[in-house]
Amino acid sequence: MHVETVCVSAGRNDRPGEPLNVPPVFASSFRTGGEYDYARNEGTPTWAALEDAVGRLEGGTATAYASGMGAVAAVVDLLPPGSRVVVPVDSYTAVRHLVAARGHTVDLRDITDTAATLAAADGAALLWLESPTNPLMDVADLPALCAANTLVAVDNTFATPLLQQPLALGADVVMHSGSKYLGGHADLLIGLTVTADPDLAARQRRHRVLAGATPGGMEAFLATRGLRTLALRVRQAQASAGELAVRLARHPAVTRVRYPGLPSDPGHTRAAKQMTGFGAMMSFEVAGGAAAADAVCAALRVVNAATSLGGVESTIERRARLAGQEHVPPSLLRLSVGCEHVEDLWADLDAALSG
Repeated sequence: MHVETVCVSAGRNDRPGEPLNVPPVFASSFRTGGEYDYARNEGTPTWAALEDAVGRLEGGTATAYASGMGAVAAVVDLLPPGSRVVVPVDSYTAVRHLVAARGHTVDLRDITDTAATLAAADGAALLWLESPTNPLMDVADLPALCAANTLVAVDNTFATPLLQQPLALGADVVMHSGSKYLGGHADLLIGLTVTADPDLAARQRRHRVLAGATPGGMEAFLATRGLRTLALRVRQAQASAGELAVRLARHPAVTRVRYPGLPSDPGHTRAAKQMTGFGAMMSFEVAGGAAAADAVCAALRVVNAATSLGGVESTIERRARLAGQEHVPPSLLRLSVGCEHVEDLWADLDAALSG
């Protein structure tokens, strides 16, 4: 089936007399003798519905966790003590902090340099990838890097399973912050890993049992419900993002737009080969430095000045204000384009940029 159909149909009840949608199951214990015994061990029907849907979208077995970082931990904790982990210089800061906190060596690399990244991955215990990266929107050559002789994990949060299939490109495991596009409404925390390797999937489930990063029943239900409209949301947001990127690139107050959908973007050719669309995330830099960028955020009325991304609402944030983002230009604004009308978004951005 097409991914749009999978989004709507996967993870549903198929028995007569059952609810069409698997409801939130608020239970830790079940009567002995059935499929479920204790939620931390076997999960719940609500978790299973979400895992079935995301697993089918990514082409593997999905495991849900209490948050995206819970999912990251389930990958990092597979490693032997004192491992070396190759991580993009431009990546989610908490991932780098977690790797270091677990006692591993963080080997930061520019993943746009494929040869250097592959050389660094040789002898490493894990190659962690983002593509596009957060927030500089760099694009990695996933087919080449996923062939590295080590465990390869790809954070597919920005692209979603609709636009990019890392397992099919050779990755060992895919991670999602389901709080973003999968849930889509800025109202939950949840994370998932997906792998096509049965042994690796079993180890991921075992980690959840022991570490206890279990998703809530309502969160899993909301994530599944949000997933039903993923294709519609991504289609609308991506179309608007493509138009906004072109207009922002022409705006006199904007010095650079980072969006792989622009033919002039350094990652455009790679993205066009390995993605089915360019997504709804972009970053742009404004003239006047950090103060000017902060003023833009403060002036916006339709776009929300807020952290996180992937919701129906557009959000914007000056990422360099956060610790661990020293490599990010001070005036860079990360924009998550939502589902508002593109002309309303442009009018808001244009007014804020024109001051």
